[in-house]
Amino acid sequence: MTRILIIEDEVTIAQLEKDYFELNGFAVDICYTGSEGLGHALEGDYNLIIVDLQLPGIDGFELCRRIREAKEVPIFIVSAKKEEIDKLRAFNLGADDYITKPFSPSELVARAKAHLTRYERMLSKLEPMEKHEIQIRGVHIDKNSRRVFVRNHEVLFTAREFDVLVFLVSHPNRVFSKDDLFERIWGMDSSGDIATVTVHIRKIREKLEVDPSNPQYIETVWGAGYRFTV
Repeated sequence: MTRILIIEDEVTIAQLEKDYFELNGFAVDICYTGSEGLGHALEGDYNLIIVDLQLPGIDGFELCRRIREAKEVPIFIVSAKKEEIDKLRAFNLGADDYITKPFSPSELVARAKAHLTRYERMLSKLEPMEKHEIQIRGVHIDKNSRRVFVRNHEVLFTAREFDVLVFLVSHPNRVFSKDDLFERIWGMDSSGDIATVTVHIRKIREKLEVDPSNPQYIETVWGAGYRFTV
């Protein structure tokens, strides 16, 4: 049975979410503090985690960051915070969806089902051949030989282009800002020239995409960053 963890300090909202998910055949656990929720999230085997932002103990942003560092499980934010900056921050920390309160419980369940279906499809499409190889949507990457094949044709990548591609492919459907990519790939903080990230993304798209102006692999999430879409 699909398991969902709800981390929400408002008892009535948590119970409402729980009731709707259970009516749709899900098994649901509830935690009412950030600290308790983090423990359950890291130790339990959940298919989806729903997080409120304004939690006692550990707030939802920090909770999202720490869960995402440890697991690839889909994370939903359900919050009364409606400002765009809060949404962008949540996505940058690894959230997969953001729903504002008040919300329709039926819509929450429908969106959860859609994400779970997409996540399962993503896992099936990754098709890891061996630990050093990745095959996804017509792109075959051999990390040992640092070779890339696109639609059965080898395409040459520079060392840095290869590193950016492998990093994004290894974290499918997650949004990374230019600062994130610059720090993780180049190993410097964001005080450097992050414009190089944009240049490398453009060059990678030219090598991967049939139509780089309408990218199907590396998607721009405006105001947030880039993600490799599965």
